[in-house]
Amino acid sequence: MSSLTLSAADKQSVRVGLGRVLIVEDEELIRETIGLALAEVGFEVLAAGDGLSALEMLGGTKNNSRRLVQDVDLVVLDLMLPGMNGLDLCRLLRYQGIDVPILILSAKGTETDRVVGLEVGADDYLTKPFGMRELIARCRALLRRHRGGQEAEPDPVLRYEGLTLSPKECRVFLDDEEINLSPKEFRILELFMSQPKRVWSRDQIIDNVWGHDFMGDNKTVDVHIRWIREKLEEDPSKPKYLKTVRGFGYRLG
Repeated sequence: MSSLTLSAADKQSVRVGLGRVLIVEDEELIRETIGLALAEVGFEVLAAGDGLSALEMLGGTKNNSRRLVQDVDLVVLDLMLPGMNGLDLCRLLRYQGIDVPILILSAKGTETDRVVGLEVGADDYLTKPFGMRELIARCRALLRRHRGGQEAEPDPVLRYEGLTLSPKECRVFLDDEEINLSPKEFRILELFMSQPKRVWSRDQIIDNVWGHDFMGDNKTVDVHIRWIREKLEEDPSKPKYLKTVRGFGYRLG
């Protein structure tokens, strides 16, 4: 799996477009994995390795004064943090009037744990382990609610030559004729059409379509690519759309 390096200071950002997310997580691998997943779908990513650093980045202070440092749209917050734990950070942010949406991540999944997290001011609570697609969906949902349903979205219709794909309607057309794809086939094609000409390895396709916790054989990608070709290509043995890049993976066009 590739990783996203957020710098030694844990504050490097990646310029993208859906909103700015602050990841507060002391475990570097988890922090980088979440950051990569969010950056790949269009978020700008900031990160902090402890509660006090996050508090400073959000404009709060321990003495209850306010100062604006970072314009953050969403906080993804782990509870077990050094110095100041996630619950105390969440409680202090709300006390100081900082109303940024907060999604708590925790290995504690009892009803009492979730209730406590929500009562101190969190907007959502996700129990570990979790899939990256669920995390991304929850981040999008929180932003929509916070913005009153006005979350900025990319172009809802993807087009490449004779192909048209509507993510919202889950429909695909080839030269105005609708093509019936399975959910996984649809997600693979959506991934390719989001970045035409980019080469995707099997592992990258697995991470984006099946999720980082997929435990099966990555050769399942080859099977699904073959099925998509049979539905899209005039001659599947000489594909026009989904092409093989030997030694690397697949690309669109």
